[in-house]
Amino acid sequence: MPRPPSHRRYTPKRPWAPMTDAEWAAILPHLRTVVMGQGRPLADARHRIDGMFRIAASGQPWHTLPPEYGKPDTVSRHFRRLARMGFWMRLVGACADRAAPAPLRAIEFFVVRAARRAMRVLGMDAAVMAERVGILSAMPVLPVHLCRPHWFAQAEGAIAQILRAHRDAPLSLPFKDLREWLRILRHYAGRP
Repeated sequence: MPRPPSHRRYTPKRPWAPMTDAEWAAILPHLRTVVMGQGRPLADARHRIDGMFRIAASGQPWHTLPPEYGKPDTVSRHFRRLARMGFWMRLVGACADRAAPAPLRAIEFFVVRAARRAMRVLGMDAAVMAERVGILSAMPVLPVHLCRPHWFAQAEGAIAQILRAHRDAPLSLPFKDLREWLRILRHYAGRP
């Protein structure tokens, strides 16, 4: 299991503003790798992504999207499609790269908010990935609330081993050790 990066950080907030040409140029290569050759090309992909960033940054529901960005249902469906294709998580990974271009870093807050919204579609695997790359703002919850399946299984295995070793003499169970392992198990199960 890879170790968490040492450059874990939270992204500072930024008020929404339309993307500049440099910011769009920083996003475009990631968008091309995701949607290359699939379906009809969008008339104005930049404007659509801008609308997605606007909704993600504000935290408002899709129906509040201004009409100049397109129909809210269509933009929402396109957002979910991009989420399933891995676009938002790919952008989070690109923002986490120390060599990320300055224009991409400038819109990191929008990318992070879009990724958090995409986790409704992607589930906890995306949250674990966001923690792994070190951008904690992209996670839907604080890291302490996440379940750590690998470590949870390790603790569960240790408890099972103790119970198997004392199967014939249950009164000789090391209750102090067992309590400690249960505490560790609860920790790696995540907080509700």
